Amino acid sequence: MSLVLYHSPKSSASRRVRLFLEEKGLSYEAHVINLATQEQHSEAYLKINPMGVVPTLVHDGRPLHESSTICEYLDAIQPDPPLLPDAPYDQAMMRNWVRYVDGLITNLIRFNWRHGMAARAAKMSETEFEEMLKSVPSEERKEAWRRAARNPYTDAELDEARENLLAMMDRMEAMIDNGALIGGRYGLADIATAPFVRRIEEEIAPDAFATRPKCRDWWQRLTSRPAYPRADFGPFVE
Repeated sequence: MSLVLYHSPKSSASRRVRLFLEEKGLSYEAHVINLATQEQHSEAYLKINPMGVVPTLVHDGRPLHESSTICEYLDAIQPDPPLLPDAPYDQAMMRNWVRYVDGLITNLIRFNWRHGMAARAAKMSETEFEEMLKSVPSEERKEAWRRAARNPYTDAELDEARENLLAMMDRMEAMIDNGALIGGRYGLADIATAPFVRRIEEEIAPDAFATRPKCRDWWQRLTSRPAYPRADFGPFVE
């Protein structure tokens, strides 16, 4: 089996797939895509991922996109250890949860972009900035770049994003059973959520665990797993 992962160390979606691969014990060839230099929008990368985002998994020469899809695919081709629930209902609940978490990404971006991409773009002239945007394949992401670079998020908008992410943790506190989010067994729901919680505890709301003991225990369990350090959830803010 030949697995090649194109990823970025700080990308939440990339972290999700790396953690899943490590939990599966699968060997893979890793290629870092430099988001700061817009490598994800290079002609070579767009050939394997026309949306110009990370990660991309190439299995025996065939590319796959979207982190949750990649993880479910990996579980299908490598069933042991199982990281999807057994019961059909729990599988449906897991997919709904992952969809909900993915829908929160714009809240995370409000914090993430100010540390790298926005600062870089802010140093460019308008001509240089618009020239850079020509390589971005998504109009939505072009507008997001313009917003982050030219009209930084206000404190009120950051507070709103923080509250949305903490609402996710409140839902987690109510869901956690036997140290896991779905079906009482560690799996994709936990793995999919981990990159978000890493950013929350690192910078966005470091005191979030103080009033959420189940979340604190869940996070301690997850980060104590052997796969976690191998997946490289290093600091986002350096």
